[in-house]
Amino acid sequence: MARGGVCKDVIESHPKFLRYDDMIIKTTSRATEKHSVPSNNGVYELLECPICTKLMYPPIHQCPNGHTLCSNCKLRVHDCCPTCHSELGNIRCLALEKVAESLELPCRHQTLGCHDIFPYYSKLKHEQNCRFRPYICPYAGSECSITGDIPNLVAHLKNDHNVDMHDGCTFNHRYVKSNPHEVENATWMLTVFNCYGKQFCLHFEAFHLGMAPVYISFLRYMGEDSEAKNFSYSLEVGGYGRKLTWQGVPRSIRDSHQKIRDSQDGLVIPRKLALFFSGGNRKELKLRVIGRIWKE
Repeated sequence: MARGGVCKDVIESHPKFLRYDDMIIKTTSRATEKHSVPSNNGVYELLECPICTKLMYPPIHQCPNGHTLCSNCKLRVHDCCPTCHSELGNIRCLALEKVAESLELPCRHQTLGCHDIFPYYSKLKHEQNCRFRPYICPYAGSECSITGDIPNLVAHLKNDHNVDMHDGCTFNHRYVKSNPHEVENATWMLTVFNCYGKQFCLHFEAFHLGMAPVYISFLRYMGEDSEAKNFSYSLEVGGYGRKLTWQGVPRSIRDSHQKIRDSQDGLVIPRKLALFFSGGNRKELKLRVIGRIWKE
């Protein structure tokens, strides 16, 4: 009897989806039309998890009464349906998973310029790498959550982070710190350069390379990596007849400053040498970084 009761509950949950048969048929019949996206709107809403509101991907779970949720939220609710409080068990909503296969949807970054249409199960992968997806604020001095396109981020850096903005493809920056032995959290506000009509971020900060305190300076391009490769840059620091030089290709701001720093893709200066360049008295850091950006 118990087994029959479970089966009965599952069968009774099916009409929830059968009521949408006319919509599914319309969606499937229009799949051959050129990107008939509006016909998908009702089904699209069914595919939103009621808990996290994100789109659901297999395995899509349902309770015996037909309430659905995504696999991540199933773990969060401890196997208890948040709608009717029934035990979820391991019931897959195969009908809804099948419906998803028939959908073609626009990229979520459509308003930012991406006008492509994708099958439902390909959409998420595309969006994770879409070149129109918003950029994360490149400011290194704090964990800033602001995202946007390049013009908006440039305005954000200037107005909200008080970042210095410069025009030109050469620079000569001086970094001063009264106590050079403070390595932890020692970062300087980045500087943005407008060069060739593009924007570049100059970073300079202190960190530990293993146990050794060092400084690093590098350049990031405000745009895609494929565009960044069209440029090169050089950095130079020195004093007392000695100098260190670096030449490289700017990295895209798609790469975090931590990732670039940890890969040592820039001008790395050991602290002892930095203090020597600063005057040798080991009391104050005074480094002058000279640089140039050019187009290949």
